Amino acid sequence: MTVRVEEHIWITMSDGARLGARLWLPEDAETSPVPAVLEYIPYRKRDGTRGRDEPMHGYFAAQGYAAIRVDMRGTGESDGHMADEYLKQEQDDALEVIDWISRQPWCSGNVGMMGKSWGGFNSLQVASRRPPALKAIITAYSTDNRYTDDIHYMGGLLLNDNLWWGTIMLAYQSRPLDPKIVGDTWRDSWLERLEKLPFFPALWLEHQRYDDYWKHGSVCEDWNDIQCPVLAIGAWADSYTNPVSRLLENLKVPRRGIIGPWGHIYPQDGVPGPAIGFLQEATRWWDHWLKGKETGIMDEPMMRAFVCDTIEPTGTRTTTNGRWVGEAEWPSPAISPKKLHLGADRGLTEAATTEGVLSIRSPQSHGKAGGEWMSTGCPGEHPTDQRLDNGGALVFETATLQDDLDVLGAPVVRLRIAADCPVAQINLRLNDVLPDGRVSRTSYQVFNLTHRDSHENPEALVPGQFYDVAIKLNDCGYRFAKGHKVQLAIATAYWPMVWTAPYDATLSISVAESALELPQRAVGDGLPVQFEAPAHGPFTPVTQTDAGTVRRWTEQDHETGINTYITEGVGGLFGEGVLRFDEIDTELSHSLRRELTIQDNDPLTAKYVLTQTYEMGREGCRIKVESRTAMTSDRENFYLTGTLTAYENGAAVKTREWDESFKRDLM
Repeated sequence: MTVRVEEHIWITMSDGARLGARLWLPEDAETSPVPAVLEYIPYRKRDGTRGRDEPMHGYFAAQGYAAIRVDMRGTGESDGHMADEYLKQEQDDALEVIDWISRQPWCSGNVGMMGKSWGGFNSLQVASRRPPALKAIITAYSTDNRYTDDIHYMGGLLLNDNLWWGTIMLAYQSRPLDPKIVGDTWRDSWLERLEKLPFFPALWLEHQRYDDYWKHGSVCEDWNDIQCPVLAIGAWADSYTNPVSRLLENLKVPRRGIIGPWGHIYPQDGVPGPAIGFLQEATRWWDHWLKGKETGIMDEPMMRAFVCDTIEPTGTRTTTNGRWVGEAEWPSPAISPKKLHLGADRGLTEAATTEGVLSIRSPQSHGKAGGEWMSTGCPGEHPTDQRLDNGGALVFETATLQDDLDVLGAPVVRLRIAADCPVAQINLRLNDVLPDGRVSRTSYQVFNLTHRDSHENPEALVPGQFYDVAIKLNDCGYRFAKGHKVQLAIATAYWPMVWTAPYDATLSISVAESALELPQRAVGDGLPVQFEAPAHGPFTPVTQTDAGTVRRWTEQDHETGINTYITEGVGGLFGEGVLRFDEIDTELSHSLRRELTIQDNDPLTAKYVLTQTYEMGREGCRIKVESRTAMTSDRENFYLTGTLTAYENGAAVKTREWDESFKRDLM
């Protein structure tokens, strides 16, 4: 089918603001209207996501859909100001956009909405607002709970990616409007955006517990709000996996889930592979719900999940061995808890153990082998050999397995535990011990023990008092092979992934009352699962003008005791290098360096510094944005600072500075 692309169109809101969009249409859509598929995100359709948009939305258009990629208010060339993530204004605009799309002469009146990450979030959020024309959604790598499963907090602890992502957003939102789209007004609008630029990491650090700020946009607050069909996508190497299970379990609408081995990348390009024909699956979904065709999509298992075979503990990984399994319903009756008791001898056994109390105080740099919170396809980002961290942990393990053990779902660790201070954190890792002694991380969780009963109303610990806590680890699909061992590692820190507790805590565990519960799946493939090979539409012409570099390393100063963890991307933030989009003559370069330092015996020495440069433009219009952000803390407060300077053709045009502090809220 012949496809026509409209590089830019305006959608006017009721208040007069205009949102910019790109549109892919079947050539005859005006005379033979078609359903529409909307993706609505803040990442600039003109240049920011152009390389990914073209082959995906072009594919949908070739299958008989109007595919439309809209920039949110205050982003790209769209009018206005973006003050934060997931605001009501964002949803209100989406309702108007969907209504506008449904009334266009090229649209049949039926609209689907989809997205990954931010676009997956707002697909769920907009579905909960029930716009009449929205008939179905696809949500990839998103969450139903903005506090527990997003880039800001995990287990009631502050993720260091809160500052990383907030710093990236400073650069993203400092990019100028394109003069070729908006004309001579671009510069005034750009300067206004720079003046109104929020200090993103501070917005999120202000809310350290599950309050109304996070409840807004968390669809778990009322599952019944969503009334349209939902296809939910997750990935084991990504950070947004747990919500798929919750969506399938709690929604009442027609729904399906797919969890693959990938990172934070659409499944048709999924790394680590194997990638799948996701665009064909999406088209089957759209054909069923937007065109009324019988495609068999609702005959598929409710959950289709990839069960990984042994994963090598290497930082760079491009593929994963394993197989797809199908579960007719979720939760699945084929999965049952396998209980392994913690022993005073540091064993994991099915039989109950004798009483005993074991204690652990980890070095504050514990976590060097943890990899990134979110995998994006970069070199070196995956967890490495866990033996590096096990020396600072309390480790329990089974005898050598006599049979394969398949796990699918969320492991749970039940502990009777005490701390010697009022605020303490715990890190739990479920590991696979290979026959040669190497140790691969299968799942993990970090947890703030003051949140043991509630993320909304945390309570300080009474030092020395034992508490019963149940901590759910991240969902996983994994086969512990015959000849391997299952291992549970317990520690009191997980740096550099999460910010340190205010105390150098010691945890004590009463082992006779503690256990690991694995979601054991009966060995076998269940219902059949089959995907087509990946397909794409035409790619946009791109020239890589510099390969760029990505590096990760750690250092330990044996004189000062300072541990340093550094990641550095030069030219391309995710290893893509410096790119020029040939059709619009625009070159992009993004460099960022993270440096995290800490002393092993003092959590209050933690320091995080990010330096960043973003460059873009064409001959005669070159823009550069430089920023530096930093975070430290003492026992009572967090401290955030930031500076940003924007340049036009080498001359500084605007500098912003921030210096903020926030009282620690049992964190």
